[in-house]
Amino acid sequence: MKVSIDPNLCYGSAECVHRAPAVFDFVDDYGVVRPGREGCGDDPRVREAAEHCPSQAISVTG
Repeated sequence: MKVSIDPNLCYGSAECVHRAPAVFDFVDDYGVVRPGREGCGDDPRVREAAEHCPSQAISVTG
């Protein structure tokens, strides 16, 4: 499963970083997926971050 963040939707709540810091990072006031961690979409913490993202910017596909 692949995880991604749409930079056009993210408004920088950092909710993802709090829920799954090994997968997400906060760069220039916006959430990003850490390089090499794009395939972590099956991690329950990533799914939780996607469900609780206030801007619905996180996608888990595959």
